[in-house]
Amino acid sequence: MSKALAKKVLLIGWDAADWKVINPLMDSGQMPALEKLVNNGVIANLATLDPPLSPMLWTSIATGKKADKHGILGFAEPDSQKGGIRPVNVTSRKVKAIWNILHKEGMKSNVVGWWPSHPAEPINGTMISNFYQQANAEYGKIWKMLKGTIHPKSMVKELRSMRVHPGELTENHILPFVPLAAKIDQKKDKRITSVAKITADAASIQASSTHLMENTDWDFMAVYFDSIDHYCHGFMKFHPPQRSGIPDNLFEYYKDVVKGGYIYHDMMLERLLQLADKDTTVILISDHGFHSDHLRPESLPKIPAAPALEHSPYGIFCVSGPNIKKDERIYGASLLDITPTILTMFGLPVGKDMDGKVLTNIFDKKVIPEIINSWEEIEGDFGTHPPTEQEDAFESAEALQQLVELGYIEDPGKDKKIAMEKTANEAKYNLSRVHSSNKNYSKAIDILEKLFEKDNKDIRYNLDLANNYLKVQNFEKTTKILKHLRTIDNRAIPNADLLEGILLTNQGKSKKALEFLKKAEKSNPRLPGIHIELGKLYLITRRYEKAQTTFEKALSIDDSSVGAFHGLGLSLLRQGKYEEAANEILNAIGLIYHFPPAHYHLGETLFMMKKYKESSEAFEVCLTMAPKLTKARKWLVNIYQNNYKNIERAEFHQNILNELMKGKVTIVSGLPRAGTSLMMQMLEAGGIEVLVDDKRKANENNPKGYYEYSSVKKLRSNNSCIYTAEGKSVKVIAQLLANLPKDLEYKIIFMQRNMYEILSSQQKMLGKKGNAFPMGIAKAFEKELEKIDVWQKKEPNVNLIYVDYKSVIENPDTEINKINEFLDSQLDTDKMKSVIDPNLYRNKV
Repeated sequence: MSKALAKKVLLIGWDAADWKVINPLMDSGQMPALEKLVNNGVIANLATLDPPLSPMLWTSIATGKKADKHGILGFAEPDSQKGGIRPVNVTSRKVKAIWNILHKEGMKSNVVGWWPSHPAEPINGTMISNFYQQANAEYGKIWKMLKGTIHPKSMVKELRSMRVHPGELTENHILPFVPLAAKIDQKKDKRITSVAKITADAASIQASSTHLMENTDWDFMAVYFDSIDHYCHGFMKFHPPQRSGIPDNLFEYYKDVVKGGYIYHDMMLERLLQLADKDTTVILISDHGFHSDHLRPESLPKIPAAPALEHSPYGIFCVSGPNIKKDERIYGASLLDITPTILTMFGLPVGKDMDGKVLTNIFDKKVIPEIINSWEEIEGDFGTHPPTEQEDAFESAEALQQLVELGYIEDPGKDKKIAMEKTANEAKYNLSRVHSSNKNYSKAIDILEKLFEKDNKDIRYNLDLANNYLKVQNFEKTTKILKHLRTIDNRAIPNADLLEGILLTNQGKSKKALEFLKKAEKSNPRLPGIHIELGKLYLITRRYEKAQTTFEKALSIDDSSVGAFHGLGLSLLRQGKYEEAANEILNAIGLIYHFPPAHYHLGETLFMMKKYKESSEAFEVCLTMAPKLTKARKWLVNIYQNNYKNIERAEFHQNILNELMKGKVTIVSGLPRAGTSLMMQMLEAGGIEVLVDDKRKANENNPKGYYEYSSVKKLRSNNSCIYTAEGKSVKVIAQLLANLPKDLEYKIIFMQRNMYEILSSQQKMLGKKGNAFPMGIAKAFEKELEKIDVWQKKEPNVNLIYVDYKSVIENPDTEINKINEFLDSQLDTDKMKSVIDPNLYRNKV
């Protein structure tokens, strides 16, 4: 156990709190408690996760793990006991939360209102579940408390009386939110009732929290308020400035609700801070933000969890207390980092299986976190529910249905079954989004395909399937989905145009891609993602100034777009504007720290600025996130050998490079005269070592050389020569591919070319210029190509892409980008392009 950095920790959650709303209120003196906290501590943007659904996110905050690990997959779940559905329960959580770990270590925790936390877990301390504040009876009638709301049971009596019912609130409580409340016809307009409920719920959480802080011993306190999120979903549409379509009277009535909600939270924060002694480290966070400006959606589609579209991707983070820096900002924080950081504060180890990191840069001293394999592997009392009460709600729902079919229990009813199925499908869809954000595209596709079979008219399933098919470069299935998408709903066509543009970009059809992206831009010019994709296309086609202006346009719409900052930095880098490029790339890293391409390009930029030490540091950080990115290691070998002398580190990275390349061979293949020699030249120029022996000299048929390794001709009888090609590139004609050794891994670039051009070139090479077109040979070659396509799909150690020779000549930028991505982005694309000579494309159709 390491030395503790905090005696006590108070964690406060404000769902949906956003700096864009907070900063003007602090500047005008209307949030003094938070301003004091900010000035005496560290602040940051807190990156959220996808999908941005609160029960999933707050569970990730409490566990340091993503939803595919912790198991909370939405707002509701099937009810295995009664049939139908129920709000998501803590019993569906599959891993330990921070308070469970602290329980095991003998510490006392109070947890109030966390979502989800029902039924309350039997931890050392007090837990009040997220059902506590929800009034389930009219004012004046008995307000029952659900079983399991409070642990320990001995606390039920004193905490029950601290709940605030919406009916208790008077006009003095409502007027700060709605100053013109008296003018509203409340029989027709029920919005004031909503304000009262949200406000009362927050008061219940505050009252019970302050009571526990004053009257119990605790080491850790977690308090969760959902109120800002509810104020925003109900009233952000009325938040100044007035939007078109909002009636004047409604704007005047409700324009102060969101502001009032933030000020109310600051008042509650002030009291919490008064009760937290000087030895307490205070952490204030939100799980995501909320669009308060022009990015607010005009309307919401009729899909489940549609309100999440109003969320912005960055929440707030503020920490203050002993051993914490003062009045500083840090970058790259994620909500997954909260639990690992709190564990380190308490001197406890962080699990390797946690997806977050320790925010070591918040401390005023150097901190080296202690690491263990997993808290899940440690036995003992963690204050969790007994295994008999823990369940996978979706598995138990299926078990319930089986019992119905067997006749053991009564059928809960048709409507309940439909509700259960819809809820289960929604959870599966959310899980597919988690897998996709983790780059586990095959897992996402597997779920989405099954959902698509059930409902192929759900636009979300169509769009997500197309996106994931694109990620794995299954262009055939992407095309099929996009065709289907265009038949479902005209509202989906702009999205289909955008995806069609991305698809065509990936296929190397940049001119056609530009047409579709421009159509998408015309349909929705205020969507930053369209401008980002346009910018990427301009980068691929080396139109760097155009890329720059396009990314700047994206940032004018959304000034927190990571993709736009990175794209802008890259376009400036390619123009030689190195200082500007570094600033923009650092902006991207500041928003999302775990972003390997940004660190890579920062390293490249700093090298161009001759800041070799800083450049090496950027590449080293990149490799901690993407250890197989060989191009970054090659940069480091070069820097450590030639610029920032460190021979030991150079050898270290060279040894890893050698290990990474073991057993891997890059093959250039195709029919003879399909452009294989040109591709070998391009790979050599790009930085891949080629295996050649130059026994056949360059001549008028191949003026730049054949790039052959003569031993390859004997593959049918002896394939041992391929082992000398490990970590290199070698040319193997199509007819010999099936003879490659089975124990190596191959990336094959297969050159395609019009058959007439291939045979015409072969005939000329053989001196048979006057002969008729050899139809028999053409048919034999076509059959050979069909066999190769079948072969490569069956071989688990083969990864093959097709590259068109004509496209390489006429559209080199797109094809080179595709090849570079296929080979793990390790090539110098500018040098690859420099060896292409269009004058050598002599046998054309």
